Parts: sequence; C-alpha cells; structure tokens
Amino acid sequence: MIRFAQSEYLSLLFLLPALVLFFWAAMRMRKKALGRFAEAMMVAQLSGPASRTKPLVKSTLLLLVVGLLVLGIANPQIGTRLEEVKLEGIDLFIALDVSLSMKAEDIKPNRLEKSKLEIRNLIDRLRGDRIGLIVFAGDAYTQFPLTTDYTAAYLFLDVVDTDAVPSPGTSIGSAIRRALESFDFNEPTTKALVIITDGENTEGDAFEVATEAGAKGLKLYTIGMGSPAGSPIPLYDGSGRQVDFKRDRGGSIVVTKLDEIVLERIADAGKGKYYRGTTAQDELDEIFEDINALQKREFGAKQFVDYEDRFQYFLGAVLVLLLAETLTTEVRSRWIPRWMTFRREEEIAV
Repeated sequence: MIRFAQSEYLSLLFLLPALVLFFWAAMRMRKKALGRFAEAMMVAQLSGPASRTKPLVKSTLLLLVVGLLVLGIANPQIGTRLEEVKLEGIDLFIALDVSLSMKAEDIKPNRLEKSKLEIRNLIDRLRGDRIGLIVFAGDAYTQFPLTTDYTAAYLFLDVVDTDAVPSPGTSIGSAIRRALESFDFNEPTTKALVIITDGENTEGDAFEVATEAGAKGLKLYTIGMGSPAGSPIPLYDGSGRQVDFKRDRGGSIVVTKLDEIVLERIADAGKGKYYRGTTAQDELDEIFEDINALQKREFGAKQFVDYEDRFQYFLGAVLVLLLAETLTTEVRSRWIPRWMTFRREEEIAV
C-alpha cells in the first residue's frame, strides 16, 4: 500500500501546466527576438551550430525535476507489514431517508441536512465501532458497507442527496431488509440499526421486517425528522432561489408530516427506542450513549502498521536530472553529422 505522508504538497503539481506554457512562450519570444535582430542565415552564422531539439530536451528535464521534487516533498511511503489488529466495538448501520420529503424545512436547514450533520457528529465519537450507511427512498441501497475508515465514511456521506435513490416513495422495510442482508450474523458482534426518516412509510410492510430483525438480535433505533403538524417541500432553481413548493396533481401544495406512530412501532418491534429530531438537539448523542452501554465484542481488522519512506529515490532522481540538464548544451552534437556522413560513405562504397 502506498500513501503520501505530506499529501497537501501534491497540489503543487498543478504548477506543471503553467511551466509548460511558460517554456513554450519563452521559446517563441526568443525566436521572434532573434528574427528582429538579424536574418536567419546571419543568426545561424553568429550563433553557431545550434540544435533545434535540445532546448526542448532541457525544458522537459526541468519539468521532470519539478514533478519529482514535489513527489519527494510529499514523502511517498510504502506499507511493509500487514497485521490483524484487534478492535472492540459494535456493528452499526445508519439508514438515511433521502426521499424528497426530507427537503422540508421544519427542521433547519432542512430534514436531510440536519440528519447528515448528526451522522457526522456520531462518526466523530466512534472509537473502534464499525459503521455503514444505507440510503433509501422507494428502494434501499448501501452507500458504504461496515468500515472503521471514518475518513472514507465522511466522504461518502457528504455526497448524499435526494437523487441518491432513483425510486420515489419511502420504503422503511427495504432499508431494514438491506441491513439484514449486510450484517454478518455469524460474527459475535452486537448489531444496531439507526433509521432516520420522517416516518411517512409508503411502500411495503415495515413492521414485519422490523419484527424479523428484532428476532435476530438486531437493535432498531428510529429518529423522526420533522413535525406532526407538517411542512411544505420547497423547490429551488439552479441558483439556489426558491421558486415554488412541491404540488400534487391537482395543483395543491403537498404537506409532509412526521408519522411518529409508525416509527415508535418499528422501534418497539426492534427492541430499541424512538427519538424525535429537533433543530437544537443532537438525537444521535442519546443513541450513542445507548450504543456504548451495549455489550461490545472483539473483532479483527487488517491494517498496515509499518510504513517506510521512499522520498530519497525521488530526490536522487532529481539530482541526476539536474546534472543531465546542466550538461546538455544547446549546441548541435558534432558526432551526429559525422555519423551521418560515415553512413553515406558506406552506402556509396556498397
């Protein structure tokens, strides 16, 4: 496995295209300046046998020097030893509703963004627990499987939006079923599923699947995002300006309401708890306390534990290329015409 210890320096590689343009512009300016100074025949006599290709070779060597120098400063490292590290924790899947109703703004900034913020805060507090994310609307998909790579989890979470699932609707049962398929029940780890939704279940029988999950030992927690009074779903244009609210076929504004009864029944079937989401409170904090109280089991995770620096190879190549650039003159090599003359004499003799 290869990584860069100082990866922030890799952004300097964007200098290479600028250097290419600089060298190209410098060569054109030099050619024009010589053209204004004297005619081509006189320039050739004054400057001597100048090579047309060697300036390009020198520029290429300098570009390679800059590229390799940046890579060396970033300090590439190679993982040399892979071992199984014993971790202690639970397996936790979060099922996030990404249906259009999660864009309602009765929780600020809206239901979906508040849910993503709470998930990020939960990931910040995990220590050794494996976490995965399921997104669902009319169907459910695994956004990322169980992992202890929390940095990757942040990246996958950031791109979640209402277009993550093409099927409209809200199928909580599909999300629970996807979690049941994703957990490995042969492993002795404690397993939990947190469902974040507005509770307007429109597809399938979620209670039947929740009862099955509870029977298998899967703890189900539900968080209801929204208000029982309901809220319209704002629609925005490409510039972020609100243009209307979502309307039904009759032209009336759609009001999406939190269905707490459904979420309480699902949590009861899964032997867990229900929480109502609010703008100010972080409901996943309370769930985190419950998760910490669960019995944690030991499991193994393979990790690279030894890395060796490889920057010295890049810096060595830089020195070699700098020496080659210094020794490369812009005078045409004399042995090339001699060799070509020798070849012609051989062909004539034959």
